[in-house]
Amino acid sequence: MDLLEVKSISKTYGSGETAVHALQNVTFSVPKGEFVAVVGESGSGKSTLLNMIGALDIPTSGKVFIDGKDIFAMKERSLTVFRRRNIGFIFQSFNLIPELTVEQNMIFPVLLDYQKPDKKRLEELLAVLNLKERRRHLPSQLSGGQQQRVAIGRALMTRPALILADEPTGNLDTKNTSEVIALLKEASRKYEQTIVMITHSRSIAQTADRILQVSDGVLTDFGRCRE
Repeated sequence: MDLLEVKSISKTYGSGETAVHALQNVTFSVPKGEFVAVVGESGSGKSTLLNMIGALDIPTSGKVFIDGKDIFAMKERSLTVFRRRNIGFIFQSFNLIPELTVEQNMIFPVLLDYQKPDKKRLEELLAVLNLKERRRHLPSQLSGGQQQRVAIGRALMTRPALILADEPTGNLDTKNTSEVIALLKEASRKYEQTIVMITHSRSIAQTADRILQVSDGVLTDFGRCRE
């Protein structure tokens, strides 16, 4: 079953001779549990595509279905709740709350949804992410790699159907990059998370199950990577 369906998505900024076609009739689907990398140069449209999938921006035309639901047919309040419960975001800049500890940052999306955190889930993620000894540390007391692991834990905490990762290794060294990619792959395998990751690195993209490329707003599907 396809967890994500993108159908004829286009995004145009401006009009007339100054119009910029950021995305042009993009169509693809992603089965549940697949780890997809989207590659492209800066300005190619790949981040615009991620924003459309995550409902952070509205397409000029086209539809996005997540778990069979047409997200742009929802009213704003319903979409906000749906996004919070079904989409996990991982950003290059981590976007952790400075005043909150590791543990508090990870459970924050659950509290934001007025839910009770699953303590067993939290302990499991802290162990998998090797953050148990850092659980009461603030982001300023962590390395870049540790902060990104917290961001991954926060994205996984709500058991979202879809994880969107925007250059999650962009600020990391080689060792931490390998660790973060390994954690994303484990999330895909162990928790059946569907992951769409934006990256400019083809070597990182090769670690995914499948590679898509965006160039001048046009998408090309290179198919599954070799095992």
